[in-house]
Amino acid sequence: MSARFDDILDVVRSIYGDGPIALHRPVFEGNEKRYLIDCIDSNFVSSVGARVIEFEQKVAAFTGAKHAVATVNGTAALHVALQLAGVERDSEVITQALTFIATCNAVAYCGAHAVFVDVDRETMSLSPDALRTFLSEYAVHRDGLCYNRKTWRRIAACLPMHTFGHPARIKEIIAVCDEYGISVVEDAAESLGSYRDGLHTGRFGKLATLSFNGNKVITTGAGGMILTDDSELAARAKHITTTAKVPHPFEFVHDETGYNYRLPNLNAALGCAQMERLDEFLRIKADIAARYEAFFDANGMHFVTSPAGAVSNYWLNALVLDSRAERDAFLQYSNQRGVMTRPIWRLMTQLEMYSGCQHDGLDNSRWLEDRVVNIPSSVPDNALPALNP
Repeated sequence: MSARFDDILDVVRSIYGDGPIALHRPVFEGNEKRYLIDCIDSNFVSSVGARVIEFEQKVAAFTGAKHAVATVNGTAALHVALQLAGVERDSEVITQALTFIATCNAVAYCGAHAVFVDVDRETMSLSPDALRTFLSEYAVHRDGLCYNRKTWRRIAACLPMHTFGHPARIKEIIAVCDEYGISVVEDAAESLGSYRDGLHTGRFGKLATLSFNGNKVITTGAGGMILTDDSELAARAKHITTTAKVPHPFEFVHDETGYNYRLPNLNAALGCAQMERLDEFLRIKADIAARYEAFFDANGMHFVTSPAGAVSNYWLNALVLDSRAERDAFLQYSNQRGVMTRPIWRLMTQLEMYSGCQHDGLDNSRWLEDRVVNIPSSVPDNALPALNP
């Protein structure tokens, strides 16, 4: 087994060199420092500043969304997006148990309850087939609303997540939810630069969110974004994330309970510089994924690639090993040798705060949890051409 592991580490080192290799590090080889200095010199370093608006415009233009509203992090974006979608206290949100905890935490922030439906093995994201099966068994309509016959709580929304940047079968998910009158919010935190049938992820539902955490394809240090084509929802998102303050030159009037969730100008300055290199980042990451794919195919191992009809950003490259025992052995072997790898997330149902949530058995989720590992996925040092001064 160690020989097989050494072969994997050799292909990683052929891309990244011999030093300690991070899983996914940020790359600051463009205008980041210059824009930060300009921001400091302007004295606008908090949530009011030209770079916030510029960053929102750049992300909206890249994704094709009509509106983008910047937030302090992706979890804050999810929290507000769910609230805008009609998620209320003691309602329910159908989502996946195979996800980063922020997905479920945002549901909990609304005072709502997560319900977990299985994923597809190919996409590692919410399965429309499992969703249809669950709803056909449990969904009941009352007064134009959808309720769960087991809990008699209203099913307010569905929250699929595009795992590691591989697009879910989102059109099918939305089609199922439309039949039952359930709103869809896309957790596109990991999928900036990913497309399904030529449309950027986050463009299918009424609302979607992105993340710009330090380990994402581009980073603002910490940051998130709400995407929507609905002008009224965009205005509400901006209002709620700016403490619900009524615009006035000097009076402090707030017309509802809001949140201090707007992205600071300093972070947005980083984002503007990162957006200038996004196309290059994506091209390099696609090249790295192609090298991995060729190696693993030649050696009879399962490397996760773009699903049919989709283009993935390959945010985190994923390898499916043969068993949990092999997964655990590889994680220990690689990390002890300076190559950072990690398992896919522990299922949300195995965490104490979500262990009592309703689920459908999660067979594929459990199968993937036992086998999937992430391998280094950063843009390598000096892979980018220098920018003109």
